[in-house]
Amino acid sequence: MIWIYVGVAVVAVNCVTLLCFWFDKRRAQAGEWRVRESDLLLLAILGGSPAAFLGRQIFRHKTRKEPFSTMLQLIVAVQVGATVGFTIIS
Repeated sequence: MIWIYVGVAVVAVNCVTLLCFWFDKRRAQAGEWRVRESDLLLLAILGGSPAAFLGRQIFRHKTRKEPFSTMLQLIVAVQVGATVGFTIIS
């Protein structure tokens, strides 16, 4: 039963992450206040990293921005490592 809640939470955070990347891109084009990079990275840490990578490609947004790109890749590496480690231990 817990896995249903986890699945719903992961889908929700990925939807929010994708919307934030879209919103940030639109604000950037309009020259308005933006979504903080730290907020986008926090969403990735919370499980929205797939949507962060998808949003970067779909909206062509923050694809060359450093250190944002490196931090996002580091977050994904840690998440993959934790997932593999958890799977091996289980």
